[in-house]
Amino acid sequence: MKDDTADISTATSAPDAGASPAPARKKARKKRAKSASKAGAKAANKTAATSAIEARLGHTFADPALLVTAMTHVSALKPSHKRGESYQRLEFLGDHVLGLIVSDMLYRSFPNADEGELSKRLADLVRKESCADVAKSLGLADDIKLGAVGAGASARLRKSVLGDICEAVIGAVFLDGGYTAAQQFVETNWTERMKKPRQPLRDAKTVLQEWAQGKGLPTPVYREVERTGPHHDPQFRVAVDLPGLAPAEGVGGSKRAAEKVAASVMIEREGVGGSNDG
Repeated sequence: MKDDTADISTATSAPDAGASPAPARKKARKKRAKSASKAGAKAANKTAATSAIEARLGHTFADPALLVTAMTHVSALKPSHKRGESYQRLEFLGDHVLGLIVSDMLYRSFPNADEGELSKRLADLVRKESCADVAKSLGLADDIKLGAVGAGASARLRKSVLGDICEAVIGAVFLDGGYTAAQQFVETNWTERMKKPRQPLRDAKTVLQEWAQGKGLPTPVYREVERTGPHHDPQFRVAVDLPGLAPAEGVGGSKRAAEKVAASVMIEREGVGGSNDG
């Protein structure tokens, strides 16, 4: 009979080739625990930040990623990311949702107003300056996610995109909670603005002239560039000129209308506020 003692002894004393030494296993567990702790803390902070914004907005997101996207400027995206991951697409949607809801509010609130009056009120309530005021009142400026643009540029950029961010938030609320949620948000933040007495109307030509005077520039000069169409239905193309600025053009059924469009184009291009033409 063969003695198997030596074989048994060798088998039992040989180390398991697949097993990690105890110190290595302990180190790996510690590393995993540390990573999980960091991830948990980051998630908790993110949730706290998101919850704070939601409290100010009056809407709790079922999909918080929508809110994150609405607050993300394109400068914060990595080169490999798509522009659609910034607020821009939501801004487009929110702009139209806001227009619809405010139009409905105006229609119900001013039953005696004609189409022209309602249009003027709508233009005043949904313009970028109004949206920026709402965003400012909700304290959203510091929540905008920007890239590394420097402190001074960051402050200017936050101010310049406030209106866009507000519309993006409306788009996010609409996607997350539907029309009713968006309507509630808009009515909460626009009703008092709608009830305020409307400022006397100032057309684009007046606004542009006042702005030019404030800059020490001469009165804007309007010139007819082209006239097309039949005699009974002409179309005028007019350009407005100011020293040091590129001309701006507008088209209208009359010279006066074309001049107003040209002035509006220059106003928008130069970032001038105060016009009720829209």
